[in-house]
Amino acid sequence: MMDVENVKPFVSAFETVMPQLGFTTVVAKEVTQSTHLELDGVIIIVGLVGSVKGSVVYCMDLESAKRIVSVMMMGMPVDTLDEMAKSAISELANMLTANSATTLSRMGRTVDISVPALIEGMDVDIALSNDEVYRSVVSVDDIFIEIYVALS
Repeated sequence: MMDVENVKPFVSAFETVMPQLGFTTVVAKEVTQSTHLELDGVIIIVGLVGSVKGSVVYCMDLESAKRIVSVMMMGMPVDTLDEMAKSAISELANMLTANSATTLSRMGRTVDISVPALIEGMDVDIALSNDEVYRSVVSVDDIFIEIYVALS
């Protein structure tokens, strides 16, 4: 059974990582339970193994992904989600998840993370291996990113 406390490191990672990339305002919404993931846009999935096992899924719409990449690239305009932009948004997921893994390790939970997998599409149905999935929405400079955490 997953403890909702395991979600907090993933939300707080945004407060640590995003300002380092040039974002100024990070606001996290409350954590809710989610049962079915049917997502639209840019979806990044990162697996976790160790004493904590599961997945974290980051989801945002295409325009939000392009805005994030533009800030990460020092304001360079991003018109399409090309290979470089996909690499940048995947690296963001990697940085956020690594930060979360570090926090979890401070809590006595050893965690290794997988290479991020990026999916782009509409009505993407994702089945995670854990029945308990927690969802939070983080607003980063008014760009909304959904976080789904399923750990055991």
